[in-house]
Amino acid sequence: MILVTGGDRSGKSAFAENLAKKTEGKVLYIATAKIMDKEMENRIQKHKQRRPQQWDTLESYIHLGEKIKNAQKKYHCILLDCITMLLTNLIFEYSKTDDIENMDFIELENKIVKELEEIAEVCSISKSEVIIVTGEIGLGIVPMDKLSRHFRDIIGSVNQILAQKANEVYFVVSGIAMKIKG
Repeated sequence: MILVTGGDRSGKSAFAENLAKKTEGKVLYIATAKIMDKEMENRIQKHKQRRPQQWDTLESYIHLGEKIKNAQKKYHCILLDCITMLLTNLIFEYSKTDDIENMDFIELENKIVKELEEIAEVCSISKSEVIIVTGEIGLGIVPMDKLSRHFRDIIGSVNQILAQKANEVYFVVSGIAMKIKG
């Protein structure tokens, strides 16, 4: 398993896609973003245009451990882009309320971390080459609002789990990838 991390717009997705292009055989691109507005639709369209047309795409964020386990039978390489969007979608899927002040963040974090631990385990023992893209958002200031602070905490925990399971980890800054593990 290869983990590619970096800040927003750092070039991490393009780097991960280039790694996937170097593999031989069929590639499955798992997209976790949901179209919420025109700006997100434009971002997704740019990502689609950059990918080779022969790659298969799965747009999903639920039960990915199981889907990756099944996909490894058919694909030589699986590219999961990205954990940050996956986490965002899972928070809203599992939170049961829009009332941020009354969200049970401990239960929410436990549920999400458990799901991501399953994904990390499946990916680390997969017969396919698995490349995972995630955002490194813990390098900045502490966010002012409660939801953002909890999001930062959860993604920090999840990224550590993924990095521990990964054979290789790359940190991408300004389009330049630095290998930090493997």
